[in-house]
Amino acid sequence: MGRLASPFVMLSAALALLLGGCVVAPPHPHPPPPPPMQPPPPQTVYFYPELQQDEAKQDRDRYECYRWAVRETGVDPGMTPVRGMPPPPPPRAAVRDGAEVVAGAATGAIVGAAVSSPRNTGQGMVLGAIFGTVIGAAAHEARVQSAEQAYAQRVSAQQAAQQVPVDNFRRAMGACMTGRGYRVG
Repeated sequence: MGRLASPFVMLSAALALLLGGCVVAPPHPHPPPPPPMQPPPPQTVYFYPELQQDEAKQDRDRYECYRWAVRETGVDPGMTPVRGMPPPPPPRAAVRDGAEVVAGAATGAIVGAAVSSPRNTGQGMVLGAIFGTVIGAAAHEARVQSAEQAYAQRVSAQQAAQQVPVDNFRRAMGACMTGRGYRVG
């Protein structure tokens, strides 16, 4: 009876290894990656005359303050923005191909066979393959989530960096207009 159990156990171990490659962690409801780099929508800044400036004076002040803010900040929001380079795509780890699951199953089967007694080698392989599959899937999913999170942070940082010069321009324009007797709103 001991000899009949051995081929059955070996067949079970082989089947577990083959099926272990089919196991892939279910996709998590990750937010979609951010869209490619796009310039932020321009925020309208309003200037209210406080010294009863006529329309011609308001136009002239806006024009002169605009030119001054462009010189001071090096940013001209009236120009068509040149698109920045999009961030590189997520690294290869973000691909869910199941290779780590199969590697985990194979490693688990080898370790299970090595630590089990000679009479229970097949059972040890099967248990090791099962645990290796679970551990391999969990490790791969953690690596994928980490890569996706790092990618999203990189995109967010690039978008924030693009916003800073425009904010500097708005502050300069507001300072100039305030100095000429306007309330910025």
